[in-house]
Order: sequence, then C-alpha cells, then structure tokens
Amino acid sequence: MSVEQPDDADDTAEQSDAEDSPKKKSGSFWKELPILLAIAVVVALVVRTFVMQSFWIPSGSMENTLQLDDYVLANKLVYDFRDPERGEVVVFEAPTSWRSNPAEEDFIKRIIAVGGDTVSYDASTQRISVNGHELDESAYLYTDPMTGIQQSPSKDDFEFTVTIPEGRLWVMGDHRWASGDSRERYLRSGGDIEAATISVDAIVGKAFVLVWPIDRWDWLTIPDTFDGVGEPA
Repeated sequence: MSVEQPDDADDTAEQSDAEDSPKKKSGSFWKELPILLAIAVVVALVVRTFVMQSFWIPSGSMENTLQLDDYVLANKLVYDFRDPERGEVVVFEAPTSWRSNPAEEDFIKRIIAVGGDTVSYDASTQRISVNGHELDESAYLYTDPMTGIQQSPSKDDFEFTVTIPEGRLWVMGDHRWASGDSRERYLRSGGDIEAATISVDAIVGKAFVLVWPIDRWDWLTIPDTFDGVGEPA
C-alpha cells in the first residue's frame, strides 16, 4: 500500500527554500565585493592617468583667478585632438630651470601666445599685445584685495617683444609679480626664447573647472579679450 505525502510537506519544503534564498544572495554579494572594488580602482586609475586629474594650487601665482589651496580639474585628453589655445589655463611639467624646488614638477599658468605669435609689452600703455592686438587683462590680472589696485601685466614694467617658436608656448601667471613664468625666465635667461617658453608636449592637461572650495566653484574659460587676437602675419 502506498502512502501519500501530506500536502503541508510541500509547503514546508518551499518555505525552506525561500528562507535559504536571502542567505545565498548575501553570500554572493560578499564574494563579488572584492571584484567590484578592484574594478572601481582600475577605472579610477585609468581616468586619472588618461582622462582627467585634480591638481592642488600650492602658490599665489594665479591669483585672483586661483587661490592658495584651491583644487582644479584638468582634462588630459583634449590636446590629443586639437592644439592649445590662447587664454587657456594649463597644467604642465615645468622645465628644471623654472623650479625653485626640484620636486615641484607641475606648474599652472595661462597661455598668452602660441607658436608663430609675436607677444610684446609696452610700458607706456601697460598692455601686453599679441600679434598687434592689445589685451584687456583686467578680468583676470591680480588685484590687491586691500587696496583694490590692479598690478601691471609686467613686473617693474619690463618691456619685451618676442616671436614664439613653433611647438612652444608663452605662458604667464595671472599674478604676474609673483609668478615664475615666461616673462620671468626671459629676463633671467638674458632673452633666450627657448628658455622662456614651454613645449606643447610638456602640457599635462587643460584646467577647466575650479572644484574646491565648493563656494568658489567656477568654470575656467577663455577671456573674451583673446577673441580679438589675429593670426600671425
């Protein structure tokens, strides 16, 4: 004689499977977590190496645009597809001769002139010109927060007229009197244009946004005055 299984036995078995299911899911999550973390680390490293990177501002050479201890994000891919443009703020590997501290490799400055351009400073007008176009730099040049007086574009009204070699850039900090830049290196090198400029290949990335502190968040765009600069003669 056969004996039938009570109906509630099936219910018990199904109930038991349902109780085990959350445990299996929980165990699976903890097994997958190290893999997910490893993927996240790899993605972060790839982004930092090839796409974008944050940079800390250690000096006042770009004041008032960038302050001491600000953080910016730099696009590391953009110049793989186009050339650097006048007015852009760039992070670059500084030539050894530019560094007061050999460990300080990365500098941040504004591109004033590119290869082929002629850049000059006239003390009588206190204006820098690029290809004959006088720049109105009032939007970004350093202004003393105590007096409200804006400094001249060239410390001690040092005058110069130079033509930038192809493949090189003339860069300057917005706080000209506190910036180790092309003007300063041109003066110190006795007029050596190669020593005063940086190679396009030295650029690490284009700084495009100020991200910290959060209350100063801002895009780093090209000032309008560069729109009027024509191509080299």
